[in-house]
Amino acid sequence: MAKDYYDILGVKKTASDEEIKKAYRKLARKWHPDVNPGKKEAEQKFKEISQAYDCLGNKEKRKLYDEFGEEGLRAGFDAEKARQYQQWGSFQQQQARGGGGEPFGRYHRYEDIFGDLFGFGGGPSETGGPMAGAGRDIEHEMTIDLLSALRGFETDLMMQKPRVCSGCNGTGNDAKAPLSTCTACGGSGRLNVAQGPMQFTKACPRCKGHGQVGRPCSQCGGSGQVMGTETIRVTIPQGVKEGSKVRVAGKGEPGFHGGPPGDLYLVIHIKPHPLLRREEDNLYMEVPVTVSEAILGGTITIPTIEGAVNLKVPAGSQSGQTLKLKGKGAMNPKTKQRGDLMVKLVVKVPKTDDREIVEAVRKMDRYYEEDVRRALRL
Repeated sequence: MAKDYYDILGVKKTASDEEIKKAYRKLARKWHPDVNPGKKEAEQKFKEISQAYDCLGNKEKRKLYDEFGEEGLRAGFDAEKARQYQQWGSFQQQQARGGGGEPFGRYHRYEDIFGDLFGFGGGPSETGGPMAGAGRDIEHEMTIDLLSALRGFETDLMMQKPRVCSGCNGTGNDAKAPLSTCTACGGSGRLNVAQGPMQFTKACPRCKGHGQVGRPCSQCGGSGQVMGTETIRVTIPQGVKEGSKVRVAGKGEPGFHGGPPGDLYLVIHIKPHPLLRREEDNLYMEVPVTVSEAILGGTITIPTIEGAVNLKVPAGSQSGQTLKLKGKGAMNPKTKQRGDLMVKLVVKVPKTDDREIVEAVRKMDRYYEEDVRRALRL
């Protein structure tokens, strides 16, 4: 049985990020191989400590670990579908107590959930016929500008995606050719798959759960699917970040034998903006100000993602000084909280040889209390 990561670091499950970091540093110093040369026990201990901190020191990984254990950290793990499996377990207990109802419409057997969870197909039908299988998810790259990402929008997306072949109705077989028993599954349409300590049933990939194979369909080449163009209405939520995945339910590859379609995931890429820059939920902008505005102060008008606003520039402002406009940054899609707009002032000095201006500027030098480069040291 795998040891609990919290036990490895010697902290409680309620420990703060700082407590976890402190515990890791203390143990890492104690068990580091450089401090314990040639000691296999120390190497193993340090490996366990590093593995535990790699998980608990990352907020997203820690959240998955707390909810699903080590399974949640596996590559390709789908947390949403795992939660649906947990609902199935609760539903089974309810049924055992005499309860009724449908826990969630998409899945009808636990094999369907595990197949979707780890990507190896659905479960057999109750009648022993061809197995229903969920369609695979699709990822599609989508590039948008920063303002669109900050504001959110709806759009029609035209894309090429698989659809059920009309020539064979998804079977992959030529309807006019004779069928023979599938040699891969012996005609059952099912294959057993080991997933860790458990074993599940999946649709035979050769016959797609039919148990029989024939001459490949001339329209789809035996795949049961053909490419087609579809226009999909998608909603991009306000505040999406670079690399975010936006889920469009039911718009992935089609299922087979009545199985549900997969989902479409839009992978968002954001083009840089000439004026705005985003870091986490804060936005950064450089705003030019005149010499008089910097010295005397004043109110200037600047653009934001919600329109123009007034910004008060304090008297004596320096070039490079940053002012904060609270709540004028990016929306966090999860917390629904806005970040801040950080405005960096850039003093613009006019180019002139006017004698009066030159004399006035020279007079300003007497107001510096000390050498402005006095603190420069290498």
